[in-house]
Amino acid sequence: MSTKIVIVGAGVSGLTTASLLSKDPRYAVTVVAKHMPGDYDIEYASPWAGANYTPFGARDDAPGRWERSTWPVLQRIAQDHPEAGLHFLGGNIHHGLRTGTDICPDNIICTESTKATADLWYEEFMPNFEHLPREHLPPGVESAHKFTSVCINTAIYLPWLVGQCAKKGVVFKRGVFTHIEDAVHAHASGSKADVVVNCTGLSSKVLGGVMDDRLYPARGQTVLVRNDPGPMIAAAKTSDGEDEMTYIMTRAAGGGTVLGGSYQKNNWDALPDPHLAHRIMQRAIRLNPHLVGEGRGVEGLDIIGHRVGLRPVREGGPRVERDEVNGIAVVHNYGHGGSSWGIHRVPEIWGDDAEEFRPERWLNPDTHRDLSMVVFIQSRRDTDDLSKNGSILPSGADPAFVWVKLAGDVQGASGTKCKGIS
Repeated sequence: MSTKIVIVGAGVSGLTTASLLSKDPRYAVTVVAKHMPGDYDIEYASPWAGANYTPFGARDDAPGRWERSTWPVLQRIAQDHPEAGLHFLGGNIHHGLRTGTDICPDNIICTESTKATADLWYEEFMPNFEHLPREHLPPGVESAHKFTSVCINTAIYLPWLVGQCAKKGVVFKRGVFTHIEDAVHAHASGSKADVVVNCTGLSSKVLGGVMDDRLYPARGQTVLVRNDPGPMIAAAKTSDGEDEMTYIMTRAAGGGTVLGGSYQKNNWDALPDPHLAHRIMQRAIRLNPHLVGEGRGVEGLDIIGHRVGLRPVREGGPRVERDEVNGIAVVHNYGHGGSSWGIHRVPEIWGDDAEEFRPERWLNPDTHRDLSMVVFIQSRRDTDDLSKNGSILPSGADPAFVWVKLAGDVQGASGTKCKGIS
């Protein structure tokens, strides 16, 4: 008998969760969401992302480990699946632009150790990593480094994930829930689900049975243009305010160039701010004059549109853990901020460990419905945290065979106006 799983939310977290689980024929997966790829709504964060891979976790914290594990997977997708909307792009990271306050752009756990100017531990595995000579830096930039990363066209990648899921039998349904326990009755089989996976991002702030008051939005505003800037560029500082930053990235497959941005905590405004947009464009041109050509200003930008998204940030870090709500088995996977595109996918166990992974070896047969929960214990790198993440491993079980941690952001919400969550 298959384990019936309902995943609530169809952003990058929910879709990746479904994609991984659907690779095991023992799991019958249904994804239920208010918003699906192709929708553009302030409640749905994933389509508004740039998106790119740039690590912001620390060397030894969980987000850093997830980011390290994520890179080979994104690299493989970019190499082997051009239809997925990823491409390789050179990236330059500038520190100390003008005189602004250093900020943590993705605020996974925003401490001194996670800021971009701290230990550049990812130079150990990122391709073509190089520190740039000071004499080659723009005025006001204190230091910089470059490497090869990937840029993700979310308009292509999210539907591609849906296709990967559909090939494995995942069923997609539109649905709106006011309480997480309602999702248990939404499985495509018509039977009660064994496990509900909560991938609702910022909506978990107002979703019944969750109501997480640690969540808050970090508003991001960008300008999408047709201009081609060359390498991806990001700067951790700006004199325009501590909640503003500068980054430039070109999406794959003609997706345009994203100019950013902002990181405005507790700002729910869904409408673009024209003054902020002007500052974003000015900073981008100052940082990379090749955007518009010599002697030209903002008028040289060919604007496609102005965009606003709400990053689902959680005080204290992401929530990835088991829970029980009114007797229903729930796994939470939300609160990753804007960094979910860097940690939304980690190594699948069916690689070198495929022959060793036999969860039925060490699961109590009386806890059949808990079978799916084990997959959300992070990874074998995180064995010290097994007890914190709701492990149901019996005494003496080998933690080397624990499956994967799934992470990512899905959808935001427009505050108390949101009456139904998916």
